[in-house]
Amino acid sequence: MSTRSNLDARPIACITGATRGIGRETVLHLAAQGYDIAFGYRDEVQANNLREELITLGAQVFCQPLDLLDSDSISGFFEAMSNQNLSLDLLVNNAGITKDNLLAMMTHEELAQVITVNLTAPILCAQAALKIMLPQKRGCIINMSSVSAIKPNPGQTNYAASKAGIEGFTRALAVEVARKNIRVNCIAPGIIETEMVADVLRGNELAAKSKLLCKRIGSPRDISALVVYLASREAEFITGEIFAVNGGMLLR
Repeated sequence: MSTRSNLDARPIACITGATRGIGRETVLHLAAQGYDIAFGYRDEVQANNLREELITLGAQVFCQPLDLLDSDSISGFFEAMSNQNLSLDLLVNNAGITKDNLLAMMTHEELAQVITVNLTAPILCAQAALKIMLPQKRGCIINMSSVSAIKPNPGQTNYAASKAGIEGFTRALAVEVARKNIRVNCIAPGIIETEMVADVLRGNELAAKSKLLCKRIGSPRDISALVVYLASREAEFITGEIFAVNGGMLLR
């Protein structure tokens, strides 16, 4: 991604977990709204395919390998952005993993990896992003939680704990950075049709729909639409909030 003058600069959004599911739909939606895009990746083929699609939408793209289990990789990613003199208008901490197991049988690796990717890494990404946003005195951070933070299934103690932590982190950070014109919000999706939940939905889609007032499974577009809104000027009065997007699941 080349640097641009302030006169023709487009906003820049950085999204983790951008090559699949909600993340992929989000970067494409943001690019269509006029954003340039930064993202990290593990799969080079998926990254190249996404990069080409973003370019066809008119976006300039910064991307490089990123390992959310490695704090040095996270800091190096944002340092590389800074070295290219890139601004940062929006950070979306979207990446997440599951390693479900009953706590009594959960391995240390299953516990540690979920907490690291889902909670520690977003905190470190936000910390690194603030080094760019604070001098600008502007920015927006959107974290991804889950309905599991308040309505978990058995075997989700690690996942639920990580997502509940993200919600608390969102509120605390919003308080810290408000005076610098930086807003922080959180989205808590319900059942969304992505690769992560495909195995769970297979053969159980009717049962899943019965838990929802909307009577349909959510789509990644349902989430990306809220990301776009929360990042916009129309949402300037919104910060420190957790937005449930679950089709009315909590009312069933």
